[in-house]
Formats: sequence, structure tokens, C-alpha cells
Amino acid sequence: MSTRRLAVWTDFGGVLTPPISHTMAAFCAAQNLDQQVLGQALGKVTARYGTADPMEPIDTPLITEEQWLDEISAVLAADHGITGRKLTTLADTWFDGRETNHAWVAELRKAREGGAFVGMISNMVPTWDAHWRRMVDVDELFEDVLLSFEVGHRKPSPAMFALAAERAGVPAADCVLIDDLAHNVAGAEAAGWTAIHFTDTSTAAEQLGSLLASTASPAYSSAPSST
Repeated sequence: MSTRRLAVWTDFGGVLTPPISHTMAAFCAAQNLDQQVLGQALGKVTARYGTADPMEPIDTPLITEEQWLDEISAVLAADHGITGRKLTTLADTWFDGRETNHAWVAELRKAREGGAFVGMISNMVPTWDAHWRRMVDVDELFEDVLLSFEVGHRKPSPAMFALAAERAGVPAADCVLIDDLAHNVAGAEAAGWTAIHFTDTSTAAEQLGSLLASTASPAYSSAPSST
């Protein structure tokens, strides 16, 4: 049986961390903000830049995070009468107390030890870079890290997936994305990848294990990780 080397690309937020909704709820509670009101302000600012994703203006980036927060604060004040909000970065609040998904780290470590290429692909804000790197051992886990603000592309664009396949040195058919957002999963599949929609660690681990076992890599076993 021929041996293929799969390139496993994992998302960060919502996969290596708790769900984004959980983090957003904690952030709003800490800032005493109503999530719906913040969502309306985000939507209004997002529309100014012609983007569908509220994070796209700052993770490509089109503007700095500080400028983006100034605009959101202005909308909160003008439309909702919420004043006194002067944030210069979300990073400290966003990452404070955020937990690493150690069970998924163990699965990635196991995949890399078994011979798979393992990388991280994320729509990341420049000012958040140092924060996420403190949550995982980057060199141990990943052969490559692909971040939107560094490369000028973001998921789910075809260019982002094409670049990832090129950096991994394998065809698109041998790339696997693990992501918690359905539109990123759909984008990867449209690019010829296999994609796993991450909803919980155990299900994703089972699906990834089956894919890795099917490549006939002699070093990989689909047995559950002991960590």
C-alpha cells in the first residue's frame, strides 16, 4: 500500500481554545456590555469596510486594532449612549484566563509524531500574536504557522488554502483542515481539501485518526491518545 503524508492544518480560536462564543460572553461580562448591542456596533463598523466578517478589518489587516476599537466605541456612544469605553486592544481582555484545549494539543502532537505534517492556520490579529504563542509550544506542535495578517490572505479564501498546501509541500487532496466555523470548512472543501468541522475534541480526534490511519503511515496508530 502506498504511503501519503497528510498535512493537518488546525485552526486556533474555538479549536485550540474554548468556543469563540464562550470567550465573547466572558469578554462582554468583564466589560459590562450587552452582547447584542456590541454585535450591532460591530456590524455597523464592519459594513464600512465592505467585509462580511467583523474581524476581517483587523486580521488582514485593513486598519489597526486601535482604530477599529475607536470606531466601535464611537458607535456605542452615538447609537446606544454607552460612553467611557476606551479600549486600545482586545488582546489582554480576550486572552486573560483563556484556556488551552490540552486534549486537542495531545492529538496534534500524536499526529506529528506519527509522521503527519501539522500546522496552524488562523485569521489572527497582529496585536494578538504574542498572546496566543504563550498558550502552546509552537515549535513542538507545528511545522508551519500561517497567519492572515502576515500573508495578506484569510480563511476561507482560495488563496489562503492554496498557500497552505504549497507551504506543506503536498497537493490539496492531502490537506486536512480542522475548524470550528462552517464557512471555513466549506472554503477548504471547495479548494479540494478534506475538512473536519470541529464541534468537540473527541469527535474531531476520531475523524482525524481515521484519516491518518488511512494513509498507511507505519508510525501512526488510530488508538486513542493516552494523554
